[in-house]
Amino acid sequence: MQERRSFLKQGLMLAGVAGLHALPLEAAAGIASELPAKAVLSFGLLTDLHHDLIKDGVARVKAFVEEMNSVKPDFILQIGDFCTPKPANKTLMETWDKFNGEKHHVIGNHDVDGGFSHDQVVDFWKSKGIYYSFDLKGYHFIILNGNERPANDTSKGYPRSISSTQYQWLKNELESTNLPVMIFCHQGIDNDLDGIREGAMLRLLFERTNKKAGFEKIKAVFSGHNHEDYHNVYNGINYIQINSAAYQFGRKGRDYEFAHTKDPLWALVTIYANGTMKVKGKSSTYMDGSKEYAGSDYPGYPTTPVISDRMIKIG
Repeated sequence: MQERRSFLKQGLMLAGVAGLHALPLEAAAGIASELPAKAVLSFGLLTDLHHDLIKDGVARVKAFVEEMNSVKPDFILQIGDFCTPKPANKTLMETWDKFNGEKHHVIGNHDVDGGFSHDQVVDFWKSKGIYYSFDLKGYHFIILNGNERPANDTSKGYPRSISSTQYQWLKNELESTNLPVMIFCHQGIDNDLDGIREGAMLRLLFERTNKKAGFEKIKAVFSGHNHEDYHNVYNGINYIQINSAAYQFGRKGRDYEFAHTKDPLWALVTIYANGTMKVKGKSSTYMDGSKEYAGSDYPGYPTTPVISDRMIKIG
């Protein structure tokens, strides 16, 4: 647990690049009134379950899958820190696999705890690859792996890099599709403290891709990892952090403290034909009934047990 506490750091908004751009659902009545009756596509998101660190991971995934089977999105996706590929976690995977539709995975830094390889993780999850892409209903989805370590990197702690090989693959993916793009990575690409080390380079790639395409090709970049709830816009590109399904952490001095939520958190994302994206989140309280972690000197976004509802214009 000490190692866990050593490497869970805060994700901060880049100063001077862009301001916070979060539009609560209840404040978006004008946009909501324009929504067409039929959605283009929808998908369910869950992240940072940390099944190997909590006691009720199966129950939380069961609740998520049951609701997703009820609302019937086009696919579900977990954004990392789900579970390690050990036999004891087969029950969790069997619960996840009860979703009646496509299932996708992003590798998180804790999914290889215990010395497991990325290949072992994707084999256990029955995922399509360490990083990969797919097309669905007129959109191109890209799954990144932010857990690569450069050959000359001797730093301690969890790796949080995109290798030159993966970067070139990503560049080719963006150039070869004419479809609007959604990107998923466990670590944030919009922060510089515990996000992807090559974040600035990737953001420039995204911005240049949009400029070359002549339209906002990259619609949104989703991440987990920081157990926070926010939406940033940098140079026209949406960066959306999905909060942990299981617990939040705050900081007092050099120690990290953990607060489990009473209920699991997840989001349902729906894209409409008029270029509006709705993020429908979940909210809970901590086990003590509070709605915000108290007494923390954590300098990042507020530590709260919520995934906010948002209406975001993406086209």
